[in-house]
Amino acid sequence: MECRSEMGRPVIVLICGTLVYYHCAYRDASLVSLLSDVLIVLLCSLAILGLLFRQINISVPVDPLEWQISQDTANSIVACLANTIGAAESVLRVAATGHDKRLFLKVVLCLYVLSALGRVVSGLTVAYAGLCLLCLYMLGENSQSVSAPLSRFRRRSNGPNAENAVEDDAI
Repeated sequence: MECRSEMGRPVIVLICGTLVYYHCAYRDASLVSLLSDVLIVLLCSLAILGLLFRQINISVPVDPLEWQISQDTANSIVACLANTIGAAESVLRVAATGHDKRLFLKVVLCLYVLSALGRVVSGLTVAYAGLCLLCLYMLGENSQSVSAPLSRFRRRSNGPNAENAVEDDAI
């Protein structure tokens, strides 16, 4: 079951990213419009489910306290964000001083490529392409971690003659 959830996360992120990209790029709508549309859909869905559960006589307790995140979770999210911003700031500071020439050239090259790419396509398209690449990378990483143990298991279950059977199939 855990493997299935790992494979599902990139797919869900890709679907949500596609919907955001469609809403903002093709419909020329703003993020505020997207957020209000999402809230309207959620509100209507919850209202319909509430009416349905009431008709079927199913009681669903709604406890707003369960929706809150703990203080530790909030602290870890803020700490992760602070570490990411701090790391990016330190890389840019080192690159700006010029002490590390390779890092300076990498930063300049990346910024130049992003600038050229920004002139060709919109920023939303670049962000969506990055999201797609991230999801493909996550899917590939998960499939490798799943396929490696399975291939070892298949070799063991076929016994010591499994390699000969594969060679016979190839001929």
